Amino acid sequence: MRPRLRCGRKAKPGGSRDVRDERRIASRAPAPHLSFHGAPKRRPGVRRYDGFAIYSDKKPAMNPVNLAQLFVLAALWGGSFLFIRVGVTDCGVAPLMALRVGIGALFLLTMLVLRGTLAEALATMRRRAWPLLVVGILNLAAPFCLCAYAELTLSAGVTSVINATPPLWGALIAFLRLNDRLTRMRVARLAIGFAGVLALVWDQMFAHDAGAAHIFPAATLCYGIAASYTKKHLTGVDSLTVAADTMSAATLVLAPFALVWWPGGAVSMQAWGAVLGLGVACTGVAYMLFFHLIAVAGPTRDHRHLRDSDLRHFPIFGILWGALFLAERVR
Repeated sequence: MRPRLRCGRKAKPGGSRDVRDERRIASRAPAPHLSFHGAPKRRPGVRRYDGFAIYSDKKPAMNPVNLAQLFVLAALWGGSFLFIRVGVTDCGVAPLMALRVGIGALFLLTMLVLRGTLAEALATMRRRAWPLLVVGILNLAAPFCLCAYAELTLSAGVTSVINATPPLWGALIAFLRLNDRLTRMRVARLAIGFAGVLALVWDQMFAHDAGAAHIFPAATLCYGIAASYTKKHLTGVDSLTVAADTMSAATLVLAPFALVWWPGGAVSMQAWGAVLGLGVACTGVAYMLFFHLIAVAGPTRDHRHLRDSDLRHFPIFGILWGALFLAERVR
């Protein structure tokens, strides 16, 4: 005779309603939810916890609100080229970028405090100090400074278009260094991507200072190297922790240079406004929105794929903001 389950009272033949409810509840996987206050306990049916959200095995879909947030994120990151163009002349390259990453680090550390994982992030920084420092230099300090130096002569629109090439460099470097497989379709996409960027900016790049024209592609190459290095040495580390730690490392690296090259004259209010817009909106708020979208997208769309998707859109805003506020020609 098959044993029957009991739930507080004797079960009736065939199973009572309470027993059936218990069976259904016990087998039901928890719905994904969002938490800013620490990592919940792992539960059955849950794939993994990454930063803000519990992700189920089912591939989530981004709703119209999330797509609108991605649109806003592209607008914010596209606006960074406008603010750099406005502020770099008065502030200088190193001071402007040091302020940018410093403000961004404060925002990301605040997010860690709200989530309750600041101590874990600091422990990760101590354990993996060297990889985090390398990524902070390659992914933030070096390309940010090269970008700002290039914008002393190049327009905001041109730099935003060139800055959309890191996924192309990343794919090539991953193929050469990490033995990632390149299919014919991926090779075709890389070729079309490089050809498209060159077609868009060729005449404008070489109509300006040749040094700046060659420096900025080096900045995008830094992004590609950093992506491959992160994949090799920081896989498995929470993405928000990596961002906060590398942003803090970049701040420490740039701070001495900012003090040495701090502008001797008065900085205009317009330049200070550009500093605030660059640090608060285009770095702090943008990264908060970025990691919120990571939580929504789930593990099926990791931060590299999400950022690559956004990289395809923000050149449009870089060109648009440059044309609207700096009267740059659109050709």
